[in-house]
Amino acid sequence: MGYDGHTLNSKFHRGKVYDHPGVPYSVYAGLMQAASKDGFYNRYIRGRYK
Repeated sequence: MGYDGHTLNSKFHRGKVYDHPGVPYSVYAGLMQAASKDGFYNRYIRGRYK
């Protein structure tokens, strides 16, 4: 995971990298604290930030 204050860069199991511009810091912080990063990503990020 990478975050520059605006864009979240995520790399998952198969090596594909996804860029999500416009992710607020609070969402990034929630992702970093989540017990299941995949679950948090799917629930709060996937399909919302493109």
